[in-house]
Amino acid sequence: MGRQHMNLEAYIERSQTGPCFICAFLRGHSDYLHETVFEDEDHVAFLDRWPTLPGKILVAPRRHVEHVVRDLDETGYTRLMLFVRETALAAEAVLGPERTYLYSLGSQQGNAHLHWHIAGLPPGVPYQEQQFHALMSENGVLSPSPEEAADTAERIRTAMVAIRAGATQESAHQ
Repeated sequence: MGRQHMNLEAYIERSQTGPCFICAFLRGHSDYLHETVFEDEDHVAFLDRWPTLPGKILVAPRRHVEHVVRDLDETGYTRLMLFVRETALAAEAVLGPERTYLYSLGSQQGNAHLHWHIAGLPPGVPYQEQQFHALMSENGVLSPSPEEAADTAERIRTAMVAIRAGATQESAHQ
């Protein structure tokens, strides 16, 4: 799957003038559809619409939260980060990355709803094309077919269920 050009001007316009993309997605708005990977009562994980790396996932609280350190109490922050970790472990189990990047972006000017990016760097990517270079949409985005996206989400979902089942069994034995 090769990289394709992304219309950054349209993306910026949409992120600054449109509705909150996560809240719109959660309401089922047809212009903001994403392939859901996993969800619980407080969080959702879904495939990035414009992935820069295969299987790139976004994780967000269902509630509209804008500041990771100010808007979440310690319990909420810890639960969100555990959900991010479990999602990243599931993605690693399926995608087999060399390294997994975790980062949170957004600002009051656009994409304000708190969300974490989970991006697995495939093995063999030349060093000059890793890290920030691999994450920048200016360098192009991948365009998986709807079938490929659904298959990736299903495989990560299956791994997530197994990880969560293992964590439940582990805590029951303690």
